[in-house]
Amino acid sequence: MTDYIPFKDTGYFSEFITDYLSEKEELRCLYHRFPTPSAFLAQLKEKQAHYSQEHRDILFQSLEKQYRMFAISEKTHTNIQFIKEKNTFTVTTGHQLSLFTGPLYFIYKIVSTIVCCQHLRRLYPDYHFVPVYWMATEDHDFEEINHLTFRGQKVVWLSDQKGMVGEFSTKELAPIAHLLEVTLGKGETASQLANLFKRAYIEHSSLADATRFLVNELFAPYGLVIIDGNDVALKELLVPYFKQELIENLAQKEVEKTLKYIKSINKSYPEQVHPREINIFYVKGNLRERIVKENGEYRVLNTNIKFSEEEIINELTQNPTYFSPNVILRPLYQEIILPNLAYIGGGGEIAYWLELKQMFQAYQVPFPMLMLRNSVLLLNDKQQKKLRKLQLSYQDIFLKNAILENEITRKFSEIPIDFSSQRAILEKQFQELYQLASQTDASFRGAVKAQEVKQLKGLDMLEKRLLKAQKKKYKEQLERVLSLRVELFPKESLQERVDNFSEYMIDTRGQLIDMLVKNLNPFDFRFVILSYESASSQGACIEYFV
Repeated sequence: MTDYIPFKDTGYFSEFITDYLSEKEELRCLYHRFPTPSAFLAQLKEKQAHYSQEHRDILFQSLEKQYRMFAISEKTHTNIQFIKEKNTFTVTTGHQLSLFTGPLYFIYKIVSTIVCCQHLRRLYPDYHFVPVYWMATEDHDFEEINHLTFRGQKVVWLSDQKGMVGEFSTKELAPIAHLLEVTLGKGETASQLANLFKRAYIEHSSLADATRFLVNELFAPYGLVIIDGNDVALKELLVPYFKQELIENLAQKEVEKTLKYIKSINKSYPEQVHPREINIFYVKGNLRERIVKENGEYRVLNTNIKFSEEEIINELTQNPTYFSPNVILRPLYQEIILPNLAYIGGGGEIAYWLELKQMFQAYQVPFPMLMLRNSVLLLNDKQQKKLRKLQLSYQDIFLKNAILENEITRKFSEIPIDFSSQRAILEKQFQELYQLASQTDASFRGAVKAQEVKQLKGLDMLEKRLLKAQKKKYKEQLERVLSLRVELFPKESLQERVDNFSEYMIDTRGQLIDMLVKNLNPFDFRFVILSYESASSQGACIEYFV
């Protein structure tokens, strides 16, 4: 069963993103085309005119090299072969190398990308559409990816390794493999998941290779293509753009103009990322530090490494893999090397992409369409039953705990806990007193005002006291309501931002990803509530695990 509520009604999405989804006119200049199915034809024609066969051939060769040591499905192999053809385009998502995929939205991003391509293939049968997952192997924020949460239990990988996370050794993960074997529990699907973790992280020496294997295994039937941007041949395509960035600081100039415009529309809109004068890291061995320009010299922060302009351009030309784009330039890198039409990401990602269009224009690179990934609340049949028994709507359970408690108390109470009518009567009485006061001096009017404030405040206090009394009366029901909400919104956050996919793979007997592919639609800009029959309710059932 699939139900929906508008993103705006969830309370978990920024005004900036909900305004984008409603195509607010003031935001129109921040994107090229809004991602409706019909807009893709014009987008692919534009990309076709800017993307050369040379780039296709280099991309194909790089992908073949990156996959050399991996067994892949026939669909993925076919999609890689399609890359060489001029009528092939990609839809891309990207994410950090989160441990065992990290929170659920990692899965949702990839599923949204796969389903988008399926829709486009049906709509435009003369073209091929390839779903791509961009591995953020050059990222260095290890604390964001070193954990997963299974049924409320957090499993953390502790490490002193430095540099790009894609190059981290997985030797330290054997104890976590053993811990997961116990934590996941018994049963066929749990055993398969524990074995998958071992095959990914124990049999592959780097985090990049482990993540490629894991994601490839999970999404093999859907033809997903995985790309690592930390590649010599691909980095060479970026050299002219990095030269421009080092000398002209284009990104900072253009993005700051956009940020100024965004704030002029609405001061509450967030500044998602801020550009640097130079938006490039220098990476070598365990080193990953920003490049800065001081007194005419280029320096690598926190090191003694420095270059003249001529020296840094030579270094870039001879060793392009020593240079890595930051969050501002990574989207540009992606669009240079891929025949890409759209980027699919979460609210925060779409918000920072909306800062970049002017920069793309300055670099003369087509700007992709921006699609908000599907967001999902998963409910098993037992939770659905509780929802109905407690007379809760989907809108109710998205309310924060304190607000929900008040609303449910009002719903359960046989006594109306709303003094609006009494407040209206009181205000009408004081309006008559104000008319009387207008015929005398200002001091009497002040006394009337003071009395009005006092009595309205007293009425508010009485309403709060009544609400508190009714909460005590319905304490047991409220505890059940809040207990269910804690199940569905761990840490007062969206389920997808905390829970790992393994919990739901076990509860759906390995059918989670297939279920998501069949039920999600990234062209439907609403929050999805997906109900399913849990494994404990199914009895005998055929095991399914990719």
